Amino acid sequence: MDAQNLYDLSPALRLMIMGLAVALGPLAWVWARNKKAPAARRLRVLTLVTLFLTFDLVIFGAFTRLTDSGLGCPDWPGCYGSASPVGAQLHIEAAQSAMPTGPVTHSKAWIEMIHRYLATGVGVLILTLALVTWIARREQRCNAQGLQREQTLSLWWPVATLAWVCIQGAFGALTVTMKLFPAIVTLHLLGGLILLALLRAQSVRYAQVQEQAPPAALGTGTRQFMLAAFALLWLQIALGGWVSTNYAVLACSDFPGCQGSFWPAMDFSQGFTLWRELGAGPDGGFISFQGLTAIHYVHRLAAYAVFVVLMMLAFRLHGVAALRRQARWLAGMTLLQVLTGLSNVVLGWPLFAAVAHTGGAAALVVVLTGLVFSSRKIPVQLPLSSLNASRLSA
Repeated sequence: MDAQNLYDLSPALRLMIMGLAVALGPLAWVWARNKKAPAARRLRVLTLVTLFLTFDLVIFGAFTRLTDSGLGCPDWPGCYGSASPVGAQLHIEAAQSAMPTGPVTHSKAWIEMIHRYLATGVGVLILTLALVTWIARREQRCNAQGLQREQTLSLWWPVATLAWVCIQGAFGALTVTMKLFPAIVTLHLLGGLILLALLRAQSVRYAQVQEQAPPAALGTGTRQFMLAAFALLWLQIALGGWVSTNYAVLACSDFPGCQGSFWPAMDFSQGFTLWRELGAGPDGGFISFQGLTAIHYVHRLAAYAVFVVLMMLAFRLHGVAALRRQARWLAGMTLLQVLTGLSNVVLGWPLFAAVAHTGGAAALVVVLTGLVFSSRKIPVQLPLSSLNASRLSA
């Protein structure tokens, strides 16, 4: 396809209408079930529904990538300038006839466009969430002036989420127009998970406002350990995204070793040159098998550390009554993630296991984000003598 036609905005309005149609069902359900509920509850339910659909979007995005449907419609935002593959039927048939197993087929075009419809629907829900929060916050300021600062509705979270979904849409466009450039596809995956984290943080905050309950108190060591585990999880997800977008899963087909060795031949320079085209090495040629091995094996080695850290965190948090249920979810999702990761290796990257592995990463982000925002560090209590001394010096 000619580069000047990569962007065709003519079907944009029709795509927005499709997104609105996708969002109307969840919005109607939330309104019907919660129209007499307090504002915090309505916002929490709407956020949870949006979170659920965003999780589905991340899963479907993985399915789109793993079925090689990312270029099923090689322009953006529509499909050959149409709002659906129906209007692009002649173009798709011509591309499929020229290359029957190529990137453009009828099934791949539909998979790609359904992904875009879901993304647009999620965007409408997030825009609605920001507007409803703004309205509810104005009403709360007028009717409940006595609430403490931490118990009022915050406009920061929905606005940040709205801004981020716009950035995520831009990465979605670049994914197509830059022909599955690995760094862009990996950033697009991370962007979807950041969106999940923002929505989960909102849902926790709305629950705290609704229940007028503060976060659970944790010791300084446990709180810092949790934040370190959260950062390590994001690093591991980035490594996993790099494995997937470079199709490096099959570089190691045995376990616990790789290619019959615990330290196979690897080329880290080729594997971790970030800004390059799909399948290309830093010198412009094809990436070597040793480069793909390096990508895979670094992710696997990091997975051992992440598993140990997350299980230790789940054990420590299980002793906190308010976080016990979430700690069990953390342990369960960590074990499931290990199982799907092993399945990808020993079973030859089956589609179900590969999609489930992405879903497990998304679930871990949701669970750990919930834990981070459902807890806080116990304030340091100064000795009474220190307090008296500070008052005297003042």
